[in-house]
Amino acid sequence: MYILLKPLFSRHKGIGVQFTDEPTGNLDPDSSAEVMDLFEMVHKRGMTVLVATHDISQVERLGHRRLELTMSPVNLSA
Repeated sequence: MYILLKPLFSRHKGIGVQFTDEPTGNLDPDSSAEVMDLFEMVHKRGMTVLVATHDISQVERLGHRRLELTMSPVNLSA
């Protein structure tokens, strides 16, 4: 599988935080899982990864904290 990763990763080196906006938005389920697994590897190397997504199942699969933004107050789940 080949996925262009350049748009997913920040060009700023050493900041320790990676922001992603809908990184799996147009991918099939298997490719989405591979991208999220890649973010998990990055996280295990010490980088914080923030993922903005509508696909909550991919986030829940990894089991990390999530910040949920809705029309109501912010809900931080552990």
